Amino acid sequence: MNKVTVIGSGFAGLAAASFLAKAGKEVTVFEKLPTPGGRARQLKEQGFTFDMGPSWYWMPDVFERYFEQFGRKVEDYYTLERLDPSYRVYWADGSADIPADYQDFRNLLESWETGAADKLDKFLDEAKYKYDVGVKKLVFKPGLSITEFIDWQVIKGVFRLDIFNSIQKHIHKYFKHPKIRQLLEFPVLFLGALPENTPALYSLMNYADIVGGTWYPKGGMYSVVNGMYQLALELGVKFHFNEAVQHIQVKGDQAFELHTDKNIYEVEAVVGGADYHFIETKLLSRPFRSYTDEYWEKRMMAPSCLLYYVGINKRLSKCLHHMLFFDVPFEKHAAEIYTQPAWPTDPLFYVSAASKTDDTVAPEGCENLVFLIPVAAGLRTDTEELRQDYLDRILTRFEEHMGESVKDAIIYQKSFAYSDFVKDYNSFKG
Repeated sequence: MNKVTVIGSGFAGLAAASFLAKAGKEVTVFEKLPTPGGRARQLKEQGFTFDMGPSWYWMPDVFERYFEQFGRKVEDYYTLERLDPSYRVYWADGSADIPADYQDFRNLLESWETGAADKLDKFLDEAKYKYDVGVKKLVFKPGLSITEFIDWQVIKGVFRLDIFNSIQKHIHKYFKHPKIRQLLEFPVLFLGALPENTPALYSLMNYADIVGGTWYPKGGMYSVVNGMYQLALELGVKFHFNEAVQHIQVKGDQAFELHTDKNIYEVEAVVGGADYHFIETKLLSRPFRSYTDEYWEKRMMAPSCLLYYVGINKRLSKCLHHMLFFDVPFEKHAAEIYTQPAWPTDPLFYVSAASKTDDTVAPEGCENLVFLIPVAAGLRTDTEELRQDYLDRILTRFEEHMGESVKDAIIYQKSFAYSDFVKDYNSFKG
């Protein structure tokens, strides 16, 4: 087997393609969209540049390790800047800037709860152990066999890794103040689960946040995609953009043909870097699928989201690069995502304003704003009227916190939700 075909050019597809090329394979990547990146692609309109997907750059050591395996460095492809403050959190009774400096962060927690600074030291000592062992001994394994995890350090430290306790209980053991609890619980929401249902192992995310820091790649997160894409080209990987894969023809246990909307190709092996459910149910004939339709319908999916890319013709004096709006009760919104799926009654939301850090992503005197509302997967009643209603509602709250008007300054806006995730990314339940 010398020729390998990869479906999808998101982070997974790009990484798989590069490692296969490094191993001497002849690699071709098929991508239905016109550019690489998948969910991490870029939107450019009217002088504004938006990252359409990920906007937080954490765990820089993971990216460093990736490029090092090809004899490269991160700085060969993009420039990083650590943000300070890392981000801002808004509550109903005020806001707090989360400092990059560790001592300043300790002081902030101590101002909310006496003794919290010393407790934070202990909490992060445990989190560092989980980060070191969890990432190196679990995350970096290829995941081909359960025997990979028969590692003495993992076995010896299984209780210290805290996989049998929830992160909510773990945090509550240390801290009582509601703002500290919410601040330390929020990173696991990136994983697509509630704190009470997430193992305490994932306090490693707190270590990544507080110690590792929040960074920004100059030009936006798409600089990371472009770096991985350029590396793949350097390694000889070939790309077919604007070409959607429609079927994988299999005989016995061997893929031998790939059907796209433009051609039929002979293949020797196929790596699926697109949506798992899509490859399973749409590209493979039923005898070659691993899971039934019933299996998929029973899966608890990570949240979807309602996104807005908004360009305004003014600068906002109180705006920060990353802002979290926890100014309404979390419990009801969480229930409407996980246990009683529905469009949120009163949503929490997140705002990214990369133009506060990078003057190349918006015209002079303007801001590029990305608003994100987490929502339950599978909400098919996705209409333009509903999208506009939610934008109006969160903009009203945003204006109140900023202390100035925003709605009348909008010169560009685009929304992205359930139907777009399905159409553009073949995303199961959006």
